[in-house]
Amino acid sequence: MQVLALARALNQMGHKARVMGPCDGAPPENGVTPLGASIPTFANGSVAPIAPDLACTLRTIRALREEEFDVIHIHEPICPGPCQTALFLRNAPIVGTWHAAGGSKAYMTPGVKWLATRMNIRAAVSQDARDMAHQALGGEYEVVFNGIEIDKFVSATAYETDRPTIAYVGRHEPRKGLETLLEALSQMPSDLTLWVMSEGPQTPELQKKYEAESRIEWLGAISEEEKVGRIKGADVLCVPSLHGESFGIVLLEAMAAGTPVVASDLPGYRNVAVTGDEACLVPPGDAQALAVGLNQVISDPSFARELASNGFRRAEQFSIGRLAELYVGLYEQAIEIEAADPDRGGWRGELGRMGWPFALASKSRSAQREASSG
Repeated sequence: MQVLALARALNQMGHKARVMGPCDGAPPENGVTPLGASIPTFANGSVAPIAPDLACTLRTIRALREEEFDVIHIHEPICPGPCQTALFLRNAPIVGTWHAAGGSKAYMTPGVKWLATRMNIRAAVSQDARDMAHQALGGEYEVVFNGIEIDKFVSATAYETDRPTIAYVGRHEPRKGLETLLEALSQMPSDLTLWVMSEGPQTPELQKKYEAESRIEWLGAISEEEKVGRIKGADVLCVPSLHGESFGIVLLEAMAAGTPVVASDLPGYRNVAVTGDEACLVPPGDAQALAVGLNQVISDPSFARELASNGFRRAEQFSIGRLAELYVGLYEQAIEIEAADPDRGGWRGELGRMGWPFALASKSRSAQREASSG
């Protein structure tokens, strides 16, 4: 969703942006080139859809050659599949953005440090994401952020409820802390509703364990429109993740919708709730503390209004339009780096610092070109 939103913002600015990636089914909107079906892969305590098969690789090569892009922007650049293929082919200046934090085995794969050098500009959505990439791969990184389409949440129609309602959005897996939220229900009023959106590997287990809990509505996978409407209609959004979060995009979505947020006090979420006034932050994995925070928001309207007001002001700083402008600057830098030294392309110098003798290789290629032209 982040990539699609960025592409929409870039197109609105007058740039021609096209999204390429794995697609399970029809493309979600115009301007998307599907490269094949994805394979769910465990990574960073979650599941990431990747497409490392040969057919996807060939589609990626063909699309990159046919489009003749001025610049290529790769998200999670070391991810197997189209991302690595684009780095190997490298037929245009490249900007790469890292999103993940908390450690990744993909960074330990042989050759990825070399692949990373094929980018002109490296960016990371948070300091945590930057630190993980730098520790594994070296290099310099521009710290950016994830953006949200503010207008989409402001104009959304809220789902109506007849009693206090908590919303949860996220995969049902241990890292996301859904079980902590369900445990906290035992310390909360009986006249409330918990909307549990999405699904995951823990869904059957948690549904069975809490099958007698009538306050829970298991909504499963829902549309983006319904998700936004439920976030906006809830009295509070709960984000109880335990670890491994580099940026709190779902916190920003709730803030843009005017919904108070109770979340785990994680470094990644502190990127959004910097002072703590924009959201109620509690220790991760502490069901009692989570219940106290949720009860305070539900029972104290003035506290809830203050969180919502501060949160909305914070969300405005992360508009997707502002992010698009920032990336345009990075794209221009990447193009300038390439134009200044096309033989080096912004990456040979970094390989040289790693000990690779590219000065000699460059001279050899120049001599070959002179010989062939003569």
